[in-house]
Amino acid sequence: MKIYAIADLHLSNHESVDKPMRVFGEGWENYEERLRQAWCERVAEDDLVILAGDLSWGLRLEEARADLDWIHALPGQKILLKGNHDLWWNRISYLNTLYEDMFFLQNTCYVTRDGRIAIAGSRGWIHPGSEEWTEHDAKIYRRELGRLEMSLKEARKSGAERIIVCMHYPPADDRLRQSEFTDLLEAYGAEICVYGHLHGMQSFGRGIKGTHRGVSYYLTSLDYLGAIPKLIFEQE
Repeated sequence: MKIYAIADLHLSNHESVDKPMRVFGEGWENYEERLRQAWCERVAEDDLVILAGDLSWGLRLEEARADLDWIHALPGQKILLKGNHDLWWNRISYLNTLYEDMFFLQNTCYVTRDGRIAIAGSRGWIHPGSEEWTEHDAKIYRRELGRLEMSLKEARKSGAERIIVCMHYPPADDRLRQSEFTDLLEAYGAEICVYGHLHGMQSFGRGIKGTHRGVSYYLTSLDYLGAIPKLIFEQE
């Protein structure tokens, strides 16, 4: 089994949603078809793909269903995480009844069929000290920290040999400093963390990458990866 990751699909397949990503510049030309081809060339039905947020521009689930169906048609098992633009995401229990090959991750973890790998996660949020930081952000930040710890506790409880974490926002701030999110990853023994949210050459350098204090970090925004899912782990 191989595990891939990619974030920020920003799909808009419903007729009422008009959000062409090409207006955001290089990296978004014909990206849906390029992603579909790259995915189908690499991912087998027994593989797993982590989708780290900002999946659909739909405002309501009825609008997002066209995009979820598009993902469903691709090979592999999919683990989906909420991003800041996924406004359609609610009723997590109901979402997890929709597709047999898609797991919507929130407040718990996903464990692979052999029980050896647990995938935990939280959307995350902007970090204290950011220019746009407000008291309202503090409340969301604490909530996302709690959700990540809840998910990590479930992963630890599962007895899995390895823990992989997915977030939408970068786990460290734009100066690449330690944060309460990275502290949690280390405390619970996570080996890998994937995230997205950052777009454009000027932003890519603001994301933590490589191995730091035992955790390997991967930026997986679609435009950063060139619409090619990133192989992050291969089971022996």
